[in-house]
Amino acid sequence: MDLAVVLVLCLSCLLLLSLWKQSSGKGKLPPGPTPLPILGNILQLDVKNISKSLTNLSKVYGPVFTVYFGMKPIVVLHGYEAVKEALIDLREEFSGRGMFPLAERANIVNGILFSNGKTWKEIRRFSLMTLRNFGMGKRSIEDRVQEEACCLVEELRKTNGLPCDPTFILGCAPCNVICSIIFQNRFDYKDPVFLDLMERLNEILRILSSPWVQEKQNQQLEFTLENLTTTVFDLFGAGTETMSTTLRYGLLLLLKHPEVTAKVQEEIDRVIGRHRSPCMQDRSHMPYTDAVVHEIQRYIDLVPSSLPHMVTHDIELRNYIIPKGTGVLVSLTSVLYDDKVFPNPEMFDPGHFLDESGNFKKSDHFMPFSAGKRICAGESLARMEVFLFLTAILQKFTLKSVVDPKDIDTTPIANGFTSVPPPYKLCFIPL
Repeated sequence: MDLAVVLVLCLSCLLLLSLWKQSSGKGKLPPGPTPLPILGNILQLDVKNISKSLTNLSKVYGPVFTVYFGMKPIVVLHGYEAVKEALIDLREEFSGRGMFPLAERANIVNGILFSNGKTWKEIRRFSLMTLRNFGMGKRSIEDRVQEEACCLVEELRKTNGLPCDPTFILGCAPCNVICSIIFQNRFDYKDPVFLDLMERLNEILRILSSPWVQEKQNQQLEFTLENLTTTVFDLFGAGTETMSTTLRYGLLLLLKHPEVTAKVQEEIDRVIGRHRSPCMQDRSHMPYTDAVVHEIQRYIDLVPSSLPHMVTHDIELRNYIIPKGTGVLVSLTSVLYDDKVFPNPEMFDPGHFLDESGNFKKSDHFMPFSAGKRICAGESLARMEVFLFLTAILQKFTLKSVVDPKDIDTTPIANGFTSVPPPYKLCFIPL
């Protein structure tokens, strides 16, 4: 038989199989664009800006729709109401962790980020309990963050007001906080052990895929060496990189908007002064600074589509039946950029979190840490760090841009599943 005929027959079979699978799911999964055989909807999505693609599709198919990544259907939740209904109202059913190619390739199926079922529940419970025992949510953790903020300020002072790229220093500070929690000890930023730890954070994914002796064979035991090691890596990875990016992006936005920076520094001078270290009690007396911190996290939209979820049972959502094991993609962008709640969401505006009297205004749409059972386990620590680190920096330094603020580009650069700021330099001028 001619090779061309064989290829045509194979492609025809694949097309028929794809159409059959789609038709068999009619009336169950939410609607969505017609997928191509094998490829699914990948050609209809901008891989450099998935969030924008999902927004465009939501305008056609509504807040709950289905897209195919290859042959696998993924249900997309777009907008606050759909996200709340799934992640909060049906939190147990939507608590599974969905397909994540990087984790699958590295064979990471345990730890706190990518595990499922009993393993995830046990490890998360153990992690939260251990972090509380180490001081999470208590004054002792705040003391460590304050100590690290002072060390960060001294390290920035060593730049002597010259232009510098803050990436490395801003990565050291949150990493050291995690070190102080887990190891009960912080490191000097030039300590070779600490530098080696920072360097190896990116290598641990490969190391964790190697075989371990004994415990791995016991499927009933959740607290294996591999599982606990992965959990520690999760804490380091999530606690270091996300906070470093938030601080780096935050400083870039403050450079872009010097009028905002001036108002924050005026509030710092009035409430804290120049000599006392900032503390979390100050936040309730600093509504403008609190609003700026929240607006930074809203605006940068650090993880636009969150980590993928998966339904743990067959579940009905808005008259659709989502089968057990189906992947779920949550558009956090659609919540953080809801123009009904945040007018002109594309603009950086602390007024999004202030009422008419200038008081801080909470919002249920503030979901940078996601929501439901898979909400970031380190949310309270992250909130503490971003407030204390930024106020400590602005208390001691004037931020000077090396270019005209009008020429600063704050457009995010896609990097995996997170948004990171473009590279830049600035000067930390001591006050």
